[in-house]
Amino acid sequence: MPILHAENIEKAYRRSGQADTTVLRGASLDVEHGEFVALVGPSGAGKSTLLHILASLEPPDGGDVVMNVNGNSVSLIHTPASQLAAFRNRHIGMVFQFHHLLPEFTARENVMMPGLIAGRSSNDVRHIADGLLDRVGVLHRADHMPSELSGGEQARVAIARALVNSPSLLIADEPTGNLDSVNAAAVIQLLTDLQSGSGITCVIATHSEDLASRAQRIVQMKDGICTS
Repeated sequence: MPILHAENIEKAYRRSGQADTTVLRGASLDVEHGEFVALVGPSGAGKSTLLHILASLEPPDGGDVVMNVNGNSVSLIHTPASQLAAFRNRHIGMVFQFHHLLPEFTARENVMMPGLIAGRSSNDVRHIADGLLDRVGVLHRADHMPSELSGGEQARVAIARALVNSPSLLIADEPTGNLDSVNAAAVIQLLTDLQSGSGITCVIATHSEDLASRAQRIVQMKDGICTS
């Protein structure tokens, strides 16, 4: 049974007085436990929208997404919002192209945040956060604010934050899209090492041929559907 099963996902955006913009046209995708999948395709193909739906960050207009964790199947579409938020916090890590670090908190505090939201003790979460910051190579920047970090450092902090609750699934949307070639290569290597070392399931949307080549499977998106 796949860890993630998305079936016939449809999504359109509506604006008053304008024609609907259809983004997803029945996209379907299965991802196996421990698999590293790269989602590739031209801009506008629907990659980011599909990832946001897979991460339960926005609802589709049609279809369903089911995640299988510890022998239990959970619909990310039909589960009540309060339960879904707790499930997402525990089982899904998300890395965004623009990182979305909270500017008023240090790097360490940003990494700790999902663990604190989950109700874990501050001391335990701090220990885990420091271990992750060390693993991604920025522990020496733990007390710095996001504005004091380089783009590559912010990307590493965002990856650590996504992993702090040991999620079952890591979803990343263009994680190297705003990085220069040197930092992009470093983040690609980091993601590859983390995935192979931990066996976490990864679904990553990318335009990077280098990152896509590291995946176990490449899924093409075109015109709102997964074509392979």
